[in-house]
Amino acid sequence: MSTLIACLSTGKGTWTEVATLIQAQPWDNIFLITNQFGKENFKGNAKFVVIDPFQEASSVSSLTQEIKKQLQSKIADFEIALNLASGSGKEHMAVMEAVLELGLSFRLVTLRNNRLEVLGLNP
Repeated sequence: MSTLIACLSTGKGTWTEVATLIQAQPWDNIFLITNQFGKENFKGNAKFVVIDPFQEASSVSSLTQEIKKQLQSKIADFEIALNLASGSGKEHMAVMEAVLELGLSFRLVTLRNNRLEVLGLNP
């Protein structure tokens, strides 16, 4: 897994987890699903996929299509690392569906003792 996709949105302390995940290994690509505020304020080496999940007309389906459109043809991997520690359920569903519609599989990643943990692989 050389590509990391992570939500960067709401949730106390979640930006720190995302920043630590970015530093946890040498990713080839990092995509952060965020809003305009996140794009303007997050300091880190990443590409931003900007969405507005709080806009009244933003359904999960429309967010999925927006994420998919912005990621289309940018990921060569078959499997990506996915972190959903930050954000809402609406954002999480849209990201997961976009990843699946792009034909990618994913492994959920998180931090354990400030180190990368791939869920389901580590004892």
